[in-house]
Formats: sequence, structure tokens, C-alpha cells
Amino acid sequence: MTDRVVIVGGGHAGVTLAALLRQSGYDGEVMMMSAEDDAPYHRPPLSKNLHEPEAEQPLRPDHFWSDHDLVLRLGTVVDRIDRVRHEVVEVGGRRVGYDHLVLATGAVPRSLDVPGAELEGVLTLRTLGHARELRGFLAQPGCRLVVVGGGYIGLEVAAMAVGAGAEVTILEREQRVLARVASAELSAFLTEHHRAAGTTIVTGVEVTCFEGSDGRVTSVVLGDGTSVDCDVVLVGIGALPLDDLAVSAGLQCSEGILVDNSARTDDPSIMAIGDVTRRPVGMLPGRSRLESIPSSTEQARQACSVIMGSAPPPSEVPWFWSDQGDLKIKIAGVVRAGDSVVLRNDPAVGRFAAYHHADGIVTAAETVNSSGDFMAAKKLIGSAMVIDPTLLANTATSPAQAIVTQPQVRA
Repeated sequence: MTDRVVIVGGGHAGVTLAALLRQSGYDGEVMMMSAEDDAPYHRPPLSKNLHEPEAEQPLRPDHFWSDHDLVLRLGTVVDRIDRVRHEVVEVGGRRVGYDHLVLATGAVPRSLDVPGAELEGVLTLRTLGHARELRGFLAQPGCRLVVVGGGYIGLEVAAMAVGAGAEVTILEREQRVLARVASAELSAFLTEHHRAAGTTIVTGVEVTCFEGSDGRVTSVVLGDGTSVDCDVVLVGIGALPLDDLAVSAGLQCSEGILVDNSARTDDPSIMAIGDVTRRPVGMLPGRSRLESIPSSTEQARQACSVIMGSAPPPSEVPWFWSDQGDLKIKIAGVVRAGDSVVLRNDPAVGRFAAYHHADGIVTAAETVNSSGDFMAAKKLIGSAMVIDPTLLANTATSPAQAIVTQPQVRA
């Protein structure tokens, strides 16, 4: 049998790996198995550009797969992994052998386990099918959308929906939006921005149930008895790694598949990449799960280097982005509780950066409509140079001019 790479999952991570293998000269068989019926597509536009023509963007043109001699099998569900025989077993019993198996199964939306969650119109957003269903509701004039969860997906959809004429209410359990992933400064700015655009944001509330009529949701009931009328609900309370295959196969997992900094699991024939993994990240302790396209791309490069036996790619600074109306938000690094924050520019003007640092070493930066600060922050984080917070806050000086020492050696 010719050497074969089997990739389970049809998202950005798996498609990137397939392309990289051919670019690197891999001449064995590459087979991608995707449970979805749609050919691989970009996921970020599903929340950022839902109403735009470019919302449905294929990751590669149809001819890409045949042009590069890649096997793409859609609507294919893998039931289990036979690690002894080096085979994946599909639902239905078909077996496919592998020399290298790469799990790129991604994540699934976290559900809200309350009465009425099964009603028509209570939606999540992860797949093209989800997006098409939500788009159908929002196309109705005067649509009333309730978003449960004030995370990035919810805020992106809210910005898009309000711009399209919908009436939007965001319900957040924490005391502020983005409570677990963003600074108080960015959270406050985004709350004010969305409210000014017409979105109602209610924090510190618990959803207890959904009520409906004729099987369709009509309202969201809160813990204090308040009822919020709606035509459609988007539940956006995070995502869970789709690691069932790995767990049942006995691979090491803990809220995701555990991998090293080369995307390897504890089985030398199996790697994992993308949102399903927990991986070492820079100065953060232990392993972290990063849900982002840049992280998926980096891990695809790592897996390719292992399969090809080539030098590993250099480590990259994690980064993320979010488009919310006229706001271009880019985050470098990972925001951590307890780090100090330095603001450059006034958020009131709609263009600023919040630099996070620990004893002068920049650990993250949240930037809004400020691409220069984003690029500067990536360099500062990657080099671990020590900055003077006062100089960094002074917009008369550049971030580079705020450096006061040479790079520090990280353990």
C-alpha cells in the first residue's frame, strides 16, 4: 500500500494540511473525510458577513482536489479508530487504513440545557447549514433576534443583524460581555459601541427557559421572571472540542486532544490540529485550546513537518480577529487575568490599543482599528523585550521607542 495520510475533518486546519503536504512534495495518498455535505468553506464569514454574498466562501475551488490528487469524501462519518490495525472505521463498517492519521474534527457549539431548547428558532452557529437557517429568519422584516451569550460570535452577529434592520437583544450571564477573554477596557468600549448602534445588552442575567407557540420560539424567560419576546434565538455560549473519537480510542484528552508543540498526540501515528486540540502556547502554563484560524494554520504546518521529516516551523505569536460593523478588532497574544493594561489613544475616538504586560513584558494587545499597534504588539510579544509603560502610553512615541531592555530569555 502507498503511504497514506488520512485527515478526519473538513475545516481550515485539515484543508491547510492537505495543501501543505502537496506543496512540500508529499507523493503518497491524502484522504480527507468530512462529516458535512458541503465542500470545505471559510467559517469566520458565517458570523461576520452573514448577509453578504461572500458569506459562503469555499476554502478551495472545486478543481483543487483533483488538480492536486487529493481524495475528498464528504458526508463521511468516522465511528472509531482501530489503533492496532492503523485503520479508521466509518459508520457502516467500512475500514480505511492509514500511515498517518490527523484528527481535525474541530468543535461543536455548547448547548443551553433549559426547557424549550428544542423549539424551532433556537439556533447555534457553527456550520454553513446553521448560517443558512439563521439567515432565513433574519430576512424577515422586523425580525427580533435574541443572542444568548456576549462572546465574539454573538457580538459579530448582533452587529450584522442590527445593520440589516433586525431588533437585537444580547443576554449575558456575566457582569460584562467578553468577561473571560477580553479586558474590562475593551468590554466597556464594545458595550457602548453596540448600544449606540441600537443593540440592547443586558448583563448579569440567567436564561431559565424558552417559551413558544406551535413549536416555535416566541420568548426567552430570565431568572427574575422577565420575558424577552423574539422571533429567533442564537445561543452563543462557547464551543466544546469534538474529541469523542480520540477519547474512545484512548488518546490523552482533557477538554480537547492533548498535543505537543509539533501537533503529536501520545500515539506516534496520530496527530491532531485545530480547535479540537489543547497545545503548548508561549509563556502560558500547561496547554491551552485556541479557537482561531492562525492557530489552525500553525498546527497544520507542524503536522506537515512531522510527516515530511523536515525542520519544525518557528513558533508563532497567537492572534485572533473580530469584525463588528465598522470595527476591526485584532488581538495579539492571550489576555490573562492580573496583567497590567496600558491604553494607547482614547477609545472614544474609535481607534485604540490596550497593551497587556507583566513587569514590562508585553503579553497581549487588544487593538481596535489600529493595525500598526497590532503588528508592533506581535513583535514585542515574540521578542519578550521590556517596555516602559509610560512611554508606551504616550502616542508621541512609537511602541518600539518604549523598549528599555534587550530581549529576555524565556524558560
